Amino acid sequence: MYKTGDGDRIPCLCVTNRKLCQGDFYERIQQIVQNREADAILLREKDLSRSEYEKMAEQVLQICQEADMTCILHTFWGSARKLHCRYIHLPLDILETLPDKEKSLFQWIGSSVHSLEQAQRAEESGADYVIAGHVFETDCKRGLPGRGLEFIQKLSRGVHIPVYGIGGICQENAEAVVRAGAAGVCVMSGLMNQTSVIL
Repeated sequence: MYKTGDGDRIPCLCVTNRKLCQGDFYERIQQIVQNREADAILLREKDLSRSEYEKMAEQVLQICQEADMTCILHTFWGSARKLHCRYIHLPLDILETLPDKEKSLFQWIGSSVHSLEQAQRAEESGADYVIAGHVFETDCKRGLPGRGLEFIQKLSRGVHIPVYGIGGICQENAEAVVRAGAAGVCVMSGLMNQTSVIL
């Protein structure tokens, strides 16, 4: 669990990447969920086909449901409906073209953005939150400089929905992201490649 210097909890979404896991992916998810290392699991796994993703989602949803933790599925909104998951994270192009009738079936819809203009488009298209990045340099975006805390500040002031920062976030800099205006942080490497993180 990520915390401020005063010990206050920082809202954290765990963004999955099974390729970063040192051991079994499902065991790592179970550890994160049981230890409450995050507030929700965002099952990303963008390289999987729909059928492969659906099989994985079924198992991850079960792990989360047994521990009463929110699981957010990614991209495949039809699979989310089939699996009775009401939390979905959509690429901006899908969010903008998905009919309102379909959007209304979800309790929480998010989208990833890389500019204020994209964040505003996501909000106009019905997003309940956006994930903005990358904030700091990260191995996932090797060679690309982070957009910085000013980027988070700009987005947080430019939309009326929660902004979550992603990219190079760790215990040491998470508080700065929230102080810049973010509602919380998203962590991938810091949670995926650990055996256990209890902070």
